[in-house]
Amino acid sequence: MLSAVENSPALVLNADFRPLSYFPLSLWSWQESVKAVFLDRVNIVSEYDRTVRSPSFEMRLPSVIALKDYVPQARRPAFTRFNVFLRDRFTCQYCGGRLPTPDLTFDHVIPRSRGGRTSWENVVTACGDCNLRKGNRMPTVVQMQPRNKPCAPTAYELQEHGRAFPPNFLHESWRDFLYWDSELDQDPLDVHPTF
Repeated sequence: MLSAVENSPALVLNADFRPLSYFPLSLWSWQESVKAVFLDRVNIVSEYDRTVRSPSFEMRLPSVIALKDYVPQARRPAFTRFNVFLRDRFTCQYCGGRLPTPDLTFDHVIPRSRGGRTSWENVVTACGDCNLRKGNRMPTVVQMQPRNKPCAPTAYELQEHGRAFPPNFLHESWRDFLYWDSELDQDPLDVHPTF
């Protein structure tokens, strides 16, 4: 079992106070975050009640840190199996089943043997049963069209999809930074004054 200190990761925010990534959530171990504080690369935004000590100092462990220098986000997400799953919200694009990652695979909508390419526009998330049922055939032949037309997502779209899959452990000090940029529901009776 992990000690309280070992189980004290820090949420890492960019200089604009948004997480570097939502899925996987940008977390650093307590050792990495303490080192970054001493190297003056981050600002401490929030702290745990836990402390670390050495003979010459004592410090509360950071629970949220913000980078001092802004890190530009990638404009184009990498074409990876995981990002395909994330784009498709971990849902089979044929039957609509939502499954754990180990139970998912990907399918070439137009099979490779028929000239289909391995690209954002031709690969979709599929469960094993649907992948086997479709096999090496065209979607029209087996009447299995993807629920969503596959396309290259933006980094922003993947971040938004990732926000729907938080980790099992969310420290209270992280919540404001994970959801502060969510769109708020507007009260229909809210009347805005005109100037």
